[in-house]
Amino acid sequence: MLKLEDFKAAKKRVDEVILPTHLIHSDAFSEECGNDVYIKPENLQKTGAFKIRGAYNKIMKLDDEAKKKGLIASSAGNHAQGVAYAAKKLGVKATIIKVDATKAHGADVVLYGEAYDEAYEKAVELQKSEGYTFVHPFDDEDVMEGQGTIALEIMEELPDVDYILVPIGGGGLILGIVCAAKQMNPSVKFVGVELEGAVSV
Repeated sequence: MLKLEDFKAAKKRVDEVILPTHLIHSDAFSEECGNDVYIKPENLQKTGAFKIRGAYNKIMKLDDEAKKKGLIASSAGNHAQGVAYAAKKLGVKATIIKVDATKAHGADVVLYGEAYDEAYEKAVELQKSEGYTFVHPFDDEDVMEGQGTIALEIMEELPDVDYILVPIGGGGLILGIVCAAKQMNPSVKFVGVELEGAVSV
């Protein structure tokens, strides 16, 4: 299990590249549900999403040999941009499978397959053949540790928070946030939220 000290160390690392995203009180949502509702605008990060946190933390923790061999990731969007941005910032070669808006960050882009699973399989194949470090979008403790830094910021600004609503895709974000926040305030509760139009099957 990741310890609070791990998240604090990750916070020091990611602070090098993230923008402060202070909580914003939402009058409209607060009035609608009869509670004080705050929004953490991670869409304001340089890459447009929280994913930069996990990617940067993962890459920062790699040894020099792994960095020299390069990285590979499979993603259709935000994770790819996070990996590409972090790799460029740290001077590490990155190859991304199946993505559109990532070349601007300097990564080699390989369009492959019709769906994510095919891109993932290709990334794993290249990881084995080229010796790249695979940066998984969610199933990686270093990535979760980076995403969990969001909880440290929430708890610092709102230590008596009752509930934290977290979007769910692969699950790395909510796992990181729950693990970090529970160690700071065991009574806080969580609600995982999934878009109605993009429900997992």
